[in-house]
Amino acid sequence: MVDDRSGHNKIEVRDLTISYGNRPVLRQVALEVRAHEIFGIIGPANSGKTSFLNAVNRMDQMRSNMRVSGSIRINGIDTRSWRNVYALRRKIGVVFPLPVGLPLTVYDNVALAPRLAGTAGSRAELDERVERCLRRAALWDEVKDRLHHLGSLLSGGQQQRLTIARALSQSPEILMLDEFSIAVDPVTTMRIEDVLRELKAEMTIILVTNLVQQAHRLADRTAFFLDGECVEIGETEALFNGGAVDPRTHDYLGGKFG
Repeated sequence: MVDDRSGHNKIEVRDLTISYGNRPVLRQVALEVRAHEIFGIIGPANSGKTSFLNAVNRMDQMRSNMRVSGSIRINGIDTRSWRNVYALRRKIGVVFPLPVGLPLTVYDNVALAPRLAGTAGSRAELDERVERCLRRAALWDEVKDRLHHLGSLLSGGQQQRLTIARALSQSPEILMLDEFSIAVDPVTTMRIEDVLRELKAEMTIILVTNLVQQAHRLADRTAFFLDGECVEIGETEALFNGGAVDPRTHDYLGGKFG
């Protein structure tokens, strides 16, 4: 994978508006996610954070009442121009708030994406990839003797980490995480956060979280969404240390609402 910090894996969003039927959930959002950064998105429930991720990955095509306008460009190419949406999604790994289980073994959960993409290689190469992804998801030591047991038999936190390993198995250029730590204990959450810091060297990461301190720990820059508006974007340390321009951002970070 090319590591070009000047622009590779950069996301540019212009005038993004999203609605469900007649109900708008995001209005004219404009922002840029820099290459190889962790970009945090925070805000109360129903602020449009998850809808934003769905639009980036064109998952709106799976929702008949979801309407998207504006542009989202990855490496300068509008995602709406991709004829093969599956090829686009192979570039973008997604981790949802709760584990999405597949009726497969632990090994096959991680091996599925490379097999479908025709990039699995030899059995030895696939074995190496499965182990690497499970290690990155802080799961290998717990499942290395149960690789051929059903993934659904794992605990909730382990299944969430398996979901992360599965997302990494397709070697994404962009990784989007939506409240990944809801089903994960605090110790494991910290281990995964360490992994995300390392992965930033290889990919661009968008982190949606309701835990403002998680954004503080991880994000290089943070966007604050409120009632369908991108209120403010800034360097994370500056925002959390009194540098917020909009009083709504200051109040949210200060715990006055949300």
